[in-house]
Amino acid sequence: MENKVKQKKKFSYYIANYFKDERHVNTAAPFISVIVGFLIGAILIIMMGENPISVYIDIIKGSIFRGLFQGDLSRLGDTLLRITTLILTGLAVAFAFKTGLFNIGVSGQMLFGGFLAVFVGVQLHTLPKPLLMTICILVAILGGALWALVPGILKASYRINEVVVCIMMNYCAVWIVHYLVRTNILSNFDTESKRVGYNASLRVDWMSKIFDGSVVNLSLFLAIICAILVWYILERTTFGYELKAVGFNHNAAKYAGMKVNKNILLSFVISGGIAGLAGASYYIGFVDHIQIGVLPTLGFDGIAVSLLGLNTPFGVLLSAGLFGLLRNGGDYINALYNMPKQFVDILVSLIIYFAAASLLIRSFLHKLSKRYRNQSIELEKEVK
Repeated sequence: MENKVKQKKKFSYYIANYFKDERHVNTAAPFISVIVGFLIGAILIIMMGENPISVYIDIIKGSIFRGLFQGDLSRLGDTLLRITTLILTGLAVAFAFKTGLFNIGVSGQMLFGGFLAVFVGVQLHTLPKPLLMTICILVAILGGALWALVPGILKASYRINEVVVCIMMNYCAVWIVHYLVRTNILSNFDTESKRVGYNASLRVDWMSKIFDGSVVNLSLFLAIICAILVWYILERTTFGYELKAVGFNHNAAKYAGMKVNKNILLSFVISGGIAGLAGASYYIGFVDHIQIGVLPTLGFDGIAVSLLGLNTPFGVLLSAGLFGLLRNGGDYINALYNMPKQFVDILVSLIIYFAAASLLIRSFLHKLSKRYRNQSIELEKEVK
């Protein structure tokens, strides 16, 4: 009996102290969001008359393991392809969040950067592939940064709400790109631009060969490098420290001698540059043209990726991997089960919902820690 009390005391003490640390609470919250989302998703699957365990296993199979075991790596390549752009849009949102800014204009920045990449790829198609690819990537980054400059200036100089300006810039991007495509690089179809050639595309033969024809491309490596660079800037440089300080408290940062307005502007420009790189990844990597009048939804998906990843680079990598896996696996289960094709969207929405409600989850974990702390004290008295 005494051993059981001691074991119970040890467990209570561990739980109480583990969730006493705010870092552990912040780390646990997104995992709990994912678990709760999957549990509610399982209830919905049961209501549809299917086995949730089988459905979830087939989602993973359809995204990753089916290709590994059957010798067809195209599905794995397609999953990595979906993950790539989500990493970049998630990083763009997360970088702005670190400075206390909400860059909801990633979609517009992504579209404008992608347009410039396609435009240059079409106009300079005779250049050698390494040179033309590099130019396309650079102009895409520049285009995204340029599109983020407007909300950055207005926020830094006049404290105009960046959310409103970014939404307006999204619509401006759609119609300005619409005009520029029609007047400069319109294809034989009225709904899309001319297609970039192989020299401008981020696709390379050796990657397509490894992944059995999948269009997964060099942007996968660019996304991983970008995540590492963002982590290094935020965690290992004075500039990153100042950005985070401005994000925590503008007035305190200003009092400490930091250039608040300059940091706000630079944060927006860097965030926009990453969004422009996402545009290159999507428009000259995934697809090879611009569809007129369409704002890419991946920019808004980046908000969810960043939120679930706690606005950290490596958290973004994990959450982008989860969303990419679910999206690609969803296409596979639609062919196997009598379920609506929107099920994966519902599942992703549930995860996002509980991630947004992370304050409630954190509050619950704090209460759990307090409860087990009290229980540990009572057990201590029993042992004595």
